[in-house]
Amino acid sequence: MQLFRELKHAGLVAGCCLLLHATAGAGLAAGDSPWMVRVRALGIIPDDSSSRISVIGGEAEVDSAIAPDLNFTYFFTDNIAAELTLTYAEHDVSAEKTAVGNVDLGSLDLLPPTLTAQYHFMPNKTFRPYVGAGISYVLIPDEDPGDADWVDYDDNEIGYALQVGFDYFFTDNWSLNVDLKKVWVDVDVAVGALGTVVTTNVDVDPWLIGVGIGYRF
Repeated sequence: MQLFRELKHAGLVAGCCLLLHATAGAGLAAGDSPWMVRVRALGIIPDDSSSRISVIGGEAEVDSAIAPDLNFTYFFTDNIAAELTLTYAEHDVSAEKTAVGNVDLGSLDLLPPTLTAQYHFMPNKTFRPYVGAGISYVLIPDEDPGDADWVDYDDNEIGYALQVGFDYFFTDNWSLNVDLKKVWVDVDVAVGALGTVVTTNVDVDPWLIGVGIGYRF
């Protein structure tokens, strides 16, 4: 099963790469740089649910967060681009409605780089909407157990992402950017507390809402 999942992930990445390679030959308009960078304020709103926590019951909940967001976009053609998004956010986690009441599970830091293949409509207009699809890779560089003795989040998980947004160019190079992503990803959690180990699986599935500025070189 794990091998099947890895092959599925690899197939998605390969498909995105082939799509970008196939369209790269169309080229950009004369004088356009292929690079664009954006800086955004990002609201991360988990649409989370979890399996029943073993032994004590209840479920894990992940709270919302606000974080900075930096992304780099490379245009293969006027319409086709690839975007790499980088953000770093801290989320509080709790176990709700368990047999021992609500338990503070501390916090976890999420670093989920997201790579999407995009199609940009009306690339030469002032208002330039786009859509995208790709993958997100979940890294958890730090975790705090809160009231538990210890907590272990299983990172290195791959999720899928869909995206819609627009750039509104108010000069030749500078733009206002609004971006909405939906990411589907789940994380396994093990917690040591009260002399026992409890486990659950959390579907984080966050909405990522970003507003910021962009610069097209």
